[in-house]
Amino acid sequence: MKLKGEPTMDQIDDYDGNENPKKRQIVRLIIIGLLALSMVYGLVKYSFSTPNDYIGTPANPGIDTTPR
Repeated sequence: MKLKGEPTMDQIDDYDGNENPKKRQIVRLIIIGLLALSMVYGLVKYSFSTPNDYIGTPANPGIDTTPR
């Protein structure tokens, strides 16, 4: 069932290897940019991820992990 005014597959720009080289380059740049951004985010998150659940105080330091 073909709707009126619907393009065929051959009329679509990106079908069957007929992509515009500029469009392909833009897609690659976006993917590379997103990968680079996620790497930077991961490095920042890893660098500044200090645990904040320590509830010890100088008077009661919590679990003593020094060897005896």
